[in-house]
Amino acid sequence: MAVCAALADDEVAELEKIMTSRNLVPDEMLVSEGDPLRRVYSLTAGVLRLSIALPDGRRQITGFLLPGDYFGLADDDVHSATAEAIGAVQLCSFTTRDMQALMERFPKLKDRLHAFTRMALRQARDNQVMLGRLTPVEKLASFLLTLSMRAAEHKLSANPLSLPMSRTDIADYLGLTIETVSRSFTKLRNTGLIQLPEPHIVELVDNRGLQAVAGMDFH
Repeated sequence: MAVCAALADDEVAELEKIMTSRNLVPDEMLVSEGDPLRRVYSLTAGVLRLSIALPDGRRQITGFLLPGDYFGLADDDVHSATAEAIGAVQLCSFTTRDMQALMERFPKLKDRLHAFTRMALRQARDNQVMLGRLTPVEKLASFLLTLSMRAAEHKLSANPLSLPMSRTDIADYLGLTIETVSRSFTKLRNTGLIQLPEPHIVELVDNRGLQAVAGMDFH
């Protein structure tokens, strides 16, 4: 999934020449919404949460980035969201100028980054559908199924599913209260669709049942 997957070995060496490493501690901010866009990032370990500030001062989480995801490509002159670490995070960092020059040299890299952009737009569309659903339980079922599919795409464990984000993060992503999120987890567990062996681990016991609750086709 990483950006370098599109390149041959000698081309990866050129990418490494312009790369610097960046490590974040839990809850450390990578960029703030509105910051000038000077660098782009490829996430190699950990999870980033993306959020925007609402006019009333609340936050809306707009997404979670997994290892292999790319951050900054879809923005213009400024970052459109605040990015913060959930747990320890490792990133590869590139200046926008260096990355643009390398994209011109290697068309396969440009195609790869354009594919990332299309994926981000698809996820934004799916998120709009999720937020428009009528019941909290539908939203949570959709969230768990979507995250499980993304984990599989990124060669991570899809089941059991790791949920490093807090219940508050999930609430701010789904547009719910933390109490409603907790009740929705309990309802899915009590109906036998999931198990919660640990606070940040979810076992998807009945995928078909979850799909029925979500009312969406996840094939």
